[in-house]
Amino acid sequence: MNKTLPLKDIRIIEVKSEIAAGTRGASLGIDALKIASLDLESDYFTRFDSEEVENVNDILFDGYAHPHAKFIDGVLTMEERVCLQVSKVLKLNSFPIILAGDHSTAAGSIAGIKKAHPKKRLGVIWIDAHADMHTPYTTPSGNMHGMPLAMVSNTDNLECKINDPKNETVELWNQLKEVGGKGAKINLSDVVYISVRDLEQPEQFLMEKHNITNFTTQIVREKGVEAIAKETLALLKECDIIYISFDVDSMDSKISVGTGTPVPNGLTVEEAKELNTRLIRDPRVIAWEMVEVNPTLDTENKMAENAFEILEATTNSLLG
Repeated sequence: MNKTLPLKDIRIIEVKSEIAAGTRGASLGIDALKIASLDLESDYFTRFDSEEVENVNDILFDGYAHPHAKFIDGVLTMEERVCLQVSKVLKLNSFPIILAGDHSTAAGSIAGIKKAHPKKRLGVIWIDAHADMHTPYTTPSGNMHGMPLAMVSNTDNLECKINDPKNETVELWNQLKEVGGKGAKINLSDVVYISVRDLEQPEQFLMEKHNITNFTTQIVREKGVEAIAKETLALLKECDIIYISFDVDSMDSKISVGTGTPVPNGLTVEEAKELNTRLIRDPRVIAWEMVEVNPTLDTENKMAENAFEILEATTNSLLG
């Protein structure tokens, strides 16, 4: 699988789940991307086979029973479903482009990659405003879109514990860490962050402990996107395969109004586009994901149009 893939070998996986977000509306992001493609007169969504993973968004009406891991039972269901779908696509020798609502389901994507390639060392490029390494023991909000990298690295981070989650919460959390196979799917030292800038102390602790590199927006500007892409891939030189996760809130809050947790000092659309199009050309990249477009927070579908531009350019770069 590399940049010479024929069109039929790309499969779009749609994950319209938003149960782990703090703000409602991310489940509508994929339809917003489709509307953007129509407004921009693109045939993108007719070019590739697409499959939707069934969601459990109805549980949002019931309220949550686990304050330190909200809707964790539903998150577990979604991780299992996404894991199976991603694994299936990879086993067909196809390239999954995953379009998802909230970022928690990235844990299912990573678990699915490891399920398909259990013996390969997986590197992760995480382009995001947030580090997403919280656990039920450290979360300030209980929103599980801040926890996917902890799930897949089998991390509890008890050194930074501030919460006492219920026994049932801990039981479900331990099950989440086993989705796609027992034990860690990645080493946190095989994660590279780009544009992460909204961090809490427990995440900073893990970044230092595992020597995780974060290319801030300022560093991206100083060195240039091309150099950052090269350095990122060089940091993962020991990895056999790579997964890229692109959260639209990695872009500056002036651009990323249509997302649940916008943060200032982010990337421009052009920087995000150049970054993703360069990174995806590495033949080790076997899956790419875009998350957290929320049209309910937007005006005139602007975020989705910007995100769609990046999606289309990145896909075209993959195809060479």
